[in-house]
Amino acid sequence: MALMTRSFPLNDSVNIPAVGFGTYLVSNEDAPKAVQTAMECGYRHIDTASGYRNETAVGEGIRAGLASTGLSRDDIFVTTKLWPGNPAWGDAPRTFDQTIADFERSLELLGLDRVDLYLIHAPYGGPERLSQWRALIELQKSGRARSIGVSNFNQSHLEEIRLAGLQTPDANQIELHPWSQKPELIAYMKESGIAPIAYSSLVPLSTWRTEEGQSSAKTDAMKADSGVFTEIARKYGVTEAQFLLRWGVQNGYAVLPKSLNPERMKQNIDLEGFEIDAADMAAIRTMDRGQGVAWATGDPSTAA
Repeated sequence: MALMTRSFPLNDSVNIPAVGFGTYLVSNEDAPKAVQTAMECGYRHIDTASGYRNETAVGEGIRAGLASTGLSRDDIFVTTKLWPGNPAWGDAPRTFDQTIADFERSLELLGLDRVDLYLIHAPYGGPERLSQWRALIELQKSGRARSIGVSNFNQSHLEEIRLAGLQTPDANQIELHPWSQKPELIAYMKESGIAPIAYSSLVPLSTWRTEEGQSSAKTDAMKADSGVFTEIARKYGVTEAQFLLRWGVQNGYAVLPKSLNPERMKQNIDLEGFEIDAADMAAIRTMDRGQGVAWATGDPSTAA
């Protein structure tokens, strides 16, 4: 097979590489080497967030990766995210000015003069949601955020932006995999020109969070069906993870696999040499289980 090199458009001047390296729960100790190794394995898209508390270490890894690969900054796509605050946690929503300040802080921690995509991490801003979005529009106009978007937003949150007459987000990063397909939200996003970015693509893995001490939000029904993709992947001569990631890319979603194992890193971007046939894609469409295991995007009251 071959490395996945395709990309998807976010706006007139920015494309997002189809496979990115996710850094959620990657420690500050591990992140520099992990990001550098990912870049050496062929990743050109690195995803982090202020809420991950690893931006400094991720930035260190990017610089090391640029040095070891001979790539330039323009060759790498970097995403980070605004933590919008969450009143339910006693964390006041960020205002317009605080959003700008938090972005500046992220750039400082990353050691960059711009990012390729800046996202509002969740719709927890309540009355400040639109202020936060207006701030992102200003950041894009300044050129310091080449594209802007949201994460974990449902249709009502996206409609709020539209009804306010504001610029449409370039992307919405949400949990997407065969057990959480969100067809109505995806259809709305497609109609609105909002690119889907998938996280938690590997939730259906038979080995996902099965080690002792790892928490899992999988239902008993999900756990009982964990082997189904092992069998389908065998048909294509690929790993279960490769199959699930290819499913996302084939649907037009950028995906964000994470691993600290260099061999798995290589496998997770080695997706170009096979295609899931129409019958299997149709069969997978019948496997949807609803919202998934991460953030709730279905009920606006959960993220007001």
